[in-house]
Amino acid sequence: MESVQAVKRIMVDMSMTLMHHGHIRLLRRAWETGHHVVVALTTDKEILSYKGYTPELSYDQRKEVLEGIKYVHEVVPSPWLIDEAFMDKHQCDYLVHGHDNFNHVRAERLVLFPRTEGISSSDIRRRVLDCLIAVNLKNKTDSRSDKLARALIDVMKSEFNLK
Repeated sequence: MESVQAVKRIMVDMSMTLMHHGHIRLLRRAWETGHHVVVALTTDKEILSYKGYTPELSYDQRKEVLEGIKYVHEVVPSPWLIDEAFMDKHQCDYLVHGHDNFNHVRAERLVLFPRTEGISSSDIRRRVLDCLIAVNLKNKTDSRSDKLARALIDVMKSEFNLK
């Protein structure tokens, strides 16, 4: 088997619903592994089907962001899970993923990296909701509106599985 360093095409699958530094770190590591990175970007329909919501940025918007990153050479629409047939279709030798991989790819074609601690798109959503409540309740004394706002935020967190 050829060394990973000799690989020309590396696939990275991601939803990237909200871009953060963990995504950049994964893309950089993929680029260091093979120097030609193909991002398999999960479609909006797949995200809705598997995560239960429409992403904040559309597929085209997420694709445009990815295309502006120096480590990314191609972006292709992808299903929720990647298999070797999909990789072969895009002529990729390895799939790079975080340690939480569920894709149907043989171990010899898989390169796993640890996730970036302390960050996820879900965490960003939770923090945005926390900021919204803080901003909207600042200097307000009506305890009923405070309770209502907090209850609404709790419902939203529950709906997005952000607790």
